[in-house]
Formats: sequence, structure tokens, C-alpha cells
Amino acid sequence: MTVTLLYASLLALWFVILTVRVIRYRGTHSIALGDGGDPIMQRLIRGHGNFVDYAPMALILMGLLEVSGADRSLLHTVGGLLLVGRLAHGWALSFTDGNAFGRTGGMVLTLASLIISAVSGLTIALNVTVL
Repeated sequence: MTVTLLYASLLALWFVILTVRVIRYRGTHSIALGDGGDPIMQRLIRGHGNFVDYAPMALILMGLLEVSGADRSLLHTVGGLLLVGRLAHGWALSFTDGNAFGRTGGMVLTLASLIISAVSGLTIALNVTVL
């Protein structure tokens, strides 16, 4: 599962960066729990949380596709969409004022990765040919 491992590893590093941003902000602004009513803390938490909401399912699907013998180009397509989507969305929430283009574009790419993976998984599981 080397293709999934590649994207999971890159995404794990991004996850650590998002996590550290939350931890640092908590420390410098004395916010022990929750968001403390701080709008920046809210964005940092959602940037981190949104990653946790989407990346695991996408990586699970990707890994299952890889184990099921899916084409490497398909795996790199869904992995690339996921990586760029998560980077754009996380950057928009954690490093800007909530840049709408990054948030929207990031979610579109992430959802595209999930949809392509799900449809591909269904075609493999049900042994049907699409196109």
C-alpha cells in the first residue's frame, strides 16, 4: 500500500502542523479548553477538526482501493485531490482570515476525492464496469 502510505504520511505531517497551531495559540492566549470565545481560536479548531472529519474516511477508502488492486493513476488522482484539498482548506482556516476560495476549493477537492473513491470502490466491490 505504498501509494496510500505516501498520502497518509504527507497528510499526517499537515495534521501535526494544524495541531501545533492550535496548541501554540492556546498557550499564548491562555485558552485551556474550548475556544474561549476567541474567533481566531474558533478558526484554528475548525481547521484542525475539519481535517479530522474528512481525511480518515478518504484514506480508508484509498487504502481499500489499493488493496483491491485499483490502478495507481486512480490512487494518485484521489490522493492528490485529497492532499491539495486538505492543504487548501486547512491553510484557509488556520493561516488566513478564513479565505473563502481556499475553504470552498479545498472542500470541493476533498469531496471529489471521496466521491471518486466511493464510486470506484463500488465498481470494484460490485464487479461492474463504469465507462
